[in-house]
Formats: sequence, C-alpha cells, structure tokens
Amino acid sequence: MSEDMPDSLIPYDEIVQEALRAVVGRVLREIERGGLPGEHHFYITFKTTASGVDIPDHLRERFPDEMTIVIQNKFWDLTVGDDSFSIGLSFNQIPANLHVPYAAITAFVDPSVDFGLQFQVEGDPGEPAPHEDAENDHPEPASDGVDGEDGSNVVTVDFGQKK
Repeated sequence: MSEDMPDSLIPYDEIVQEALRAVVGRVLREIERGGLPGEHHFYITFKTTASGVDIPDHLRERFPDEMTIVIQNKFWDLTVGDDSFSIGLSFNQIPANLHVPYAAITAFVDPSVDFGLQFQVEGDPGEPAPHEDAENDHPEPASDGVDGEDGSNVVTVDFGQKK
C-alpha cells in the first residue's frame, strides 16, 4: 500500500469493531446458558456515560467516565441481548444491577487464557479520566483464608495508551 492511497469509502474499522463486539455477546450468551467454565473470568471496561448505560447513581458518581467490572465468582441475573447485557453484581456488599450496551465497551479481557479485545467508543475524546479501581465483591472468603481478606475483588487493568 502506498501513502497516497485514498481514504476508504467502506467503514472497515466500524465493521471490525461491530464484529468483535459480537464476540463479547456470544461469550456472555454462553455464560448465561451454562455458567463460567473452569477458571474463565472476565474484566469488562465500559464508558459509564455512553448512551444506554444504566448503572446506579452511586456507581456513576464513583466512576464518572469509565469503569471495569469483574464477572467471576459472584454475579446474578445475567441477561444477554443482541445489543447489550444486564447483570447483577455487588460493590462493597451493596447489590447493583447494571445494563451495558456492547457499544459502550472499551475492553474485554479473559486473563485466564490471556485473551483480550479493545474497542473504540463513538464520541470518545481519547484518554479516560482517572477513576477508582473496580470492586466487585466475591463470595465469602474460604475458611482457609485463600480468598481476599476483605471479601472483594480489587482490579486494576492497564490497557496502555491509545494511539
């Protein structure tokens, strides 16, 4: 390809983003049907201000731009649609229902198999504003103390700089 090639009139980037978001939907639909297999778990980062995102006000205040949720040990009511998913999670022992359109997702990671996808969100001005780490609670710590002492997952995911 040469540098003087014209811009494409076919929106390839949008088509690819849409196809990769369909991967997220398909994976979540499998989990909806049969639960998480083996050691699989997901970090899903999304824009909290994107159109169609519905999260409790206390979470929106805490994560005004972007947040990362963990789908691993303690979640309920996972409902997967063609354009979005809904899920129940708890944050600091407070249950919350979240509704997230796939178009709001900026990253999907399954660290158990070193798999990850990054997405552009329409209207995203670039770098996200700093935010607190995600804190989904997980089941009560095992009696052997193997789980986290405070009973919550605290996750920091660094996806690097956007170019």
